[in-house]
Amino acid sequence: MSNTETSKELNRRLYNIVRACASLEDVKNEVFKNHDENRWWPLSIKDWRLRLVVAGWSSRISYRMISTYQRVVSEANKLGFDQMSVCSDEELVNIVKPLGLPRARIDYFRSVEQFLLQSGWTYETLVRSDNESLIKSFTEGVKGAGYKVAQCAILYAKGYHCGIIPIDSGMKDMLGPCLGLQLPKAPRAHEMMRIQIEKLVKENARQYHELAESLGYGSLDIPKDHAPTWWVHLVLIYFKRMHCNERAPFRCPLKFDPELGKFIGSMCCREQPQEGRYLQ
Repeated sequence: MSNTETSKELNRRLYNIVRACASLEDVKNEVFKNHDENRWWPLSIKDWRLRLVVAGWSSRISYRMISTYQRVVSEANKLGFDQMSVCSDEELVNIVKPLGLPRARIDYFRSVEQFLLQSGWTYETLVRSDNESLIKSFTEGVKGAGYKVAQCAILYAKGYHCGIIPIDSGMKDMLGPCLGLQLPKAPRAHEMMRIQIEKLVKENARQYHELAESLGYGSLDIPKDHAPTWWVHLVLIYFKRMHCNERAPFRCPLKFDPELGKFIGSMCCREQPQEGRYLQ
């Protein structure tokens, strides 16, 4: 099979996965709640520097804590990035303590602050630079920002539709291998999975736009002149949250799909995890 034929076949398979996940009502409900105005990364924050911070703070926040998290984000937004920079650590503790891990969250903020000073990043830097180099620089320059956090931070700072599909730990460790992606047991796997999926979605943007429309997502604000990477990200991550996190492979909707079922693994199984073969 030629490289072109292989790419087309891989896209057909990824398309079927996105179709199956996006067709589920529980996934669809969550995508509608978070696409146009994400509950974790609100549009009310205009300062791209504060968006870098808030994206990192969203790590390790469960849905049960969303109201608490939103109050903390609102308080940080009222103060603003510059005012927070002159706050003492004791003052910052009062802001982030409700989220837990206050020392780690303050250290992350201080590291972002120092990174921006040392790197000379501006908003224009974000606009004119490619996502890969931005993610690499942020990962290497900010304490507590591995690939996972860096992907989220750059996406939020640039805007939902900038072309990044963030990959969290569950997607890397369960969903990706279940689908057949060959990923190492290393942080770099976040980037490998992101790049593979993004490439296919961007090369076949029209198909994914048409898929979203056909499945009832047409009322969402999905820009026609951008590949719908934000939509695909939300479909996959909410499938992971609603189903993979249940760790019940015998209830996995993908296993009941006639196109996918026999190729899907069971990495969510604690006793006998098995990798899949569909995206190979």
